[in-house]
Amino acid sequence: ASALRLRPACRPPLATCVRSNSNRAAIGHLHRQLYGRRYPVLLVSTDGSTVRLRYGEPKRILMMPLDSNTLPEAERKARLRRHFPSKPKAKEEETFEGIDLDTYKKFWKK
Repeated sequence: ASALRLRPACRPPLATCVRSNSNRAAIGHLHRQLYGRRYPVLLVSTDGSTVRLRYGEPKRILMMPLDSNTLPEAERKARLRRHFPSKPKAKEEETFEGIDLDTYKKFWKK
């Protein structure tokens, strides 16, 4: 019966063991993932169907990206125009040549 007894897990010697205490946390960072648990999230696909799943970050809804290759040509070009709008045109600078300064003379301090 003693031969069938399971031995405890082997531990490394104390010299090579890394202890996780307050001193270690002050020197470096803790070696673990950002979120150790999984959160319930609603996944929305491009056709509108939804699936509940467990995700590593606390979010309410995840949306799948839309494949632009499956869209009609007109809708695809409209989406591209919204994502990459044209550059604003340069406006003409105002000059003081056409302004009659005598009309504003009453606002100047003497």
